[in-house]
Amino acid sequence: MSDLHDLIRRGEGERLEFKKKTTHPTRISRTLVSLANTHGGQVLVGVDDDGRIVGVRDAEEEMYLLRQAAEQYADPPLKLRIKEVEEEGRTILVVTVPESLQKPHRAQVADGDWRGYVRVRDESVQTSQLTERVLERTEPAFPRLEKMPLNKEELAVLNYLRQNPRITLPQYMKLLNIGQRRAYWTLIKLTLHGYIKHHDKEKEVYYTL
Repeated sequence: MSDLHDLIRRGEGERLEFKKKTTHPTRISRTLVSLANTHGGQVLVGVDDDGRIVGVRDAEEEMYLLRQAAEQYADPPLKLRIKEVEEEGRTILVVTVPESLQKPHRAQVADGDWRGYVRVRDESVQTSQLTERVLERTEPAFPRLEKMPLNKEELAVLNYLRQNPRITLPQYMKLLNIGQRRAYWTLIKLTLHGYIKHHDKEKEVYYTL
C-alpha cells in the first residue's frame, strides 16, 4: 500500500483535509489558514470526501489557485509545499501547510472581510476574539503560557473532551457541580495555557481540545 493510501486511510481530521478540487481561493484559504493557525497539516486535492481518489484535471491550474489562496487571500501570506503524486492513473496534489510562527493568520472571505480560523477535528472553525489573542502570543494581557500541572477539576475537562467533541460552561458546571464563576475561570485558564480552544461564533460558547 502506498504512502498516499496510508494517508487517506487515516481519514480527515485536525491535520488532514480532502478536497475534490480547488473551487475558489477564498474557500481553500480558510482551510489553509486554519491548519497554519493550529498544528499544521496536509490537504489532499483530488480526493473526495469519502477518501476516493478522483484526481485533478489540471494540476498547474490547481497549484496556481492554491498559491493564490496562500499568498493573496491569507494575511500574513502562507508558504505551501505542493507535491504531485500519481496514483491509479490520476494526479493528486499533496499540499503541506506548516504550523505558522506568525499567528494569527486570517482568510479573506469577501472584499474587506478577513477572518481567522483554527482546526477543530475535521473542520475549519472561525476564531473567537479570545482565541486570536492567545494565538498572537505577544498580547501583554494574554501571553502564551507554558503548560502547567492540572488539578482534578481541570483534568475533568480534558477527560470529558477526550470522549466528547465539545463542552459548554453549563455542561462543565453540571459535570463537577460547581458555580459559574469558578467554572468559567477554569475554562479560560485552560484556554490561555493552550490545553483547550474557545469558540464563540455560535449561539452558545463552547470549548474543544
